[in-house]
Formats: sequence, C-alpha cells, structure tokens
Amino acid sequence: MIGSPGKVLYVVVCGVYAAGDVARLVAGAQELGWIVQVVATPAALDFIDVPALEARTGRPVRSRYRKPSEPKPPRADAMIVAPATYNTVNKLALGVADTYALGVLAEAPGLGIPVVVLPFVNAALASRLPFRRAVADLRADGVRVLPPPDDTDPDPWQAALTELGPPG
Repeated sequence: MIGSPGKVLYVVVCGVYAAGDVARLVAGAQELGWIVQVVATPAALDFIDVPALEARTGRPVRSRYRKPSEPKPPRADAMIVAPATYNTVNKLALGVADTYALGVLAEAPGLGIPVVVLPFVNAALASRLPFRRAVADLRADGVRVLPPPDDTDPDPWQAALTELGPPG
C-alpha cells in the first residue's frame, strides 16, 4: 500500500475510550476508496492497537515528527479527527501545534485540506464556553465539526465518513 496512487486520508486519533474502536473508521474509509494514514496523539497510543492498524493500512502509525533519514509520509488529501478530545478541539482552534498530530491539523485549513472533526466529549464538556467557542472558530475556518455522537449510536464513525464522502 505504501506508494500506491490514490487519495490519502489522515485519520487523526486522540486518547479517549472510543479510540480502541478506530479500526472501524479506518475500514470504512478504505471501503470508500481512501488510502488511510493513521496519526495518533501521544495519549492515543495507549488506546489503539498500533500493530493491527499498521497491518490494516500498510503504513506506520505516526505519532511524532519524522527524523531526517525517514521517508516523508504522503500528503493528506483530507483529514478526519476521530475520536477528537476536548483538549484537541480547543488546541486546534487556538492554533496550538505541540504534537505531530496537532501540527498536521494546524496546517490543513491553510492548505485547503478538508478536515472533519468528530468530538467524543460528554455533555458537561460540550456545554463549556471554551469548547463552544472552539467549535465556532473551527467552523469559521472551514473545519467541519460534527456534534458529539450519542452513547447509543452503534456506528459513530459513519457520520464522519458521510460528511467527508468518498475520495474524488
């Protein structure tokens, strides 16, 4: 899969309980025809099965900037941030780029790369003024921020895939 032609989707995974199920999002994106590159926040590494995701995508899970001797990853044609944490949504809106994941996300709107954010935050956090401001600021910057999924939703990943659509 490395080096194959096609549209590249970065799936940016944050450290929250739902991250353990992100392989479903990856599989759904691949079924739509995306080449998937998983990017994990440092906290997400404790929640995801890195070897399984690497086997599924044929690509290393990236969580840090590459060394000069390492090959460049493919450029993203689109990004989905899911599950997105309260912390990541707020930092992204402020332009904070203190991790590799936030660094690639911070550049995306300026490069015209479509970004869909699927926050996994509880009602208390979603109601906070900093979060509501962050969502408004991101939307004003062209980032598509979805409502947090309901705990009863059997496939919360589908909303992000539907919002983004197939590679085109």
